[in-house]
Amino acid sequence: MEKRIINPWTWQDGRDYAQAVEVKNVESTLYISGQTAIDDNGISSNDDMRTQISKALENLKKVILQADFEVKNIVRLNIYTTNHEEFFNNFDVFQNWITEHQIQQTTTAMEVKTLFETLKVEFEATVVK
Repeated sequence: MEKRIINPWTWQDGRDYAQAVEVKNVESTLYISGQTAIDDNGISSNDDMRTQISKALENLKKVILQADFEVKNIVRLNIYTTNHEEFFNNFDVFQNWITEHQIQQTTTAMEVKTLFETLKVEFEATVVK
């Protein structure tokens, strides 16, 4: 798999995403449903945004590894949140996770009216190998 990052500017670098990602010679593509802060028993979290971001990213990583893909090969990562301000006040959790896994991905962040039950954030990803 070959991955090329396209960034006509430099301002997005501090926000940990790419304007575009070209992928060639892909062996396989994994499309992941939105991952949230739901525990192993299917119970939705009542925790704060910071805790839910961490748990949702943990669940995303678990799905990727279970599918025998690498987290660093996320090429698209969409974010749905019920509160943009609260999400971006805790953005460092997301940025640290992106940096830890050396991900360069396209991202769209959207505020939505509601998510399932008590959930505040959801991550939807596409991963390649």
